[in-house]
Amino acid sequence: MVSYQSLRGLPLPCALAALCAALSWSTTISSIRIADTLPATIDTVRFDVRPVALQRPDGGAVQDTTRRRRAVTLSDWYYRRLTTHRYGSYVMLPLFAGQYVLGQRLLSQKDGVYDGTRRVPIDAGLRRNHQAVALGVGTLFAVNTTTGLWNLWEARRDGAGGKRRVLHVLSMLGADIGFVTTGLIASKAVKRRPSDARAHRNVALASMGLATAGVSLMWF
Repeated sequence: MVSYQSLRGLPLPCALAALCAALSWSTTISSIRIADTLPATIDTVRFDVRPVALQRPDGGAVQDTTRRRRAVTLSDWYYRRLTTHRYGSYVMLPLFAGQYVLGQRLLSQKDGVYDGTRRVPIDAGLRRNHQAVALGVGTLFAVNTTTGLWNLWEARRDGAGGKRRVLHVLSMLGADIGFVTTGLIASKAVKRRPSDARAHRNVALASMGLATAGVSLMWF
C-alpha cells in the first residue's frame, strides 16, 4: 500500500510514477478477484432468444396479421406463352388501324352504290383484304385469349398485380364477344343497306376500344 508519507520527499515525476504503479497494481488485483468468482465454463454460455408475444393492455395476445408472400414457381412454358401474348398485343393496334381504313373505304363505296353516285360495284379486292385482316384479328384474339387465360391460371397464387390482370382478362373477353358479334353482323351487312354496315362498324369500333383499354392496363 502506497501512503502519502512514503511519497513525500520524492521528486514530482518519481512520485507520479509510483502513484500510477500503485493504482495499476490495485486494478489488476481487483480484476483477478472478480475473475475468480466467474464460472469456469463461461465460454459455453448461450443466449436463448425466443420471440416475445405481444400483448394488449387487457392481457390478450395480439394477432399477427402480417401478410407474407409465397414463392411461386412458374414453368418455362409460362414465359413462352407470355412472350407470344406480348407480341400479339403489339400487332393488335396496327391490325385495328388497317381494318378501320379498309372498312371505311368499303362503307364509302357502299354508300355510293346505294345513292347512285358510284356506277361500278364494290371493289371485290378491297372486300377480300378487309376479310383477310378480319381473319387476322380473329386469329390473334384466339391465340391471346388462350395464352392469357392459361397464364392467369398458372399464376393464380401470385398476388402481385392480381386485380389488374383480372380486369385485363375481363376486358379482353368482352372484346372477344364484341368481335364475334361484329362478324355475325358483317355476314348480314354484305348484301343489305349501308345502315347495317354502319352497325357492323360501330360494334367493331366499340370492341377495338375495349381491347385497347384492356391492353393499356398492362402496358402502363
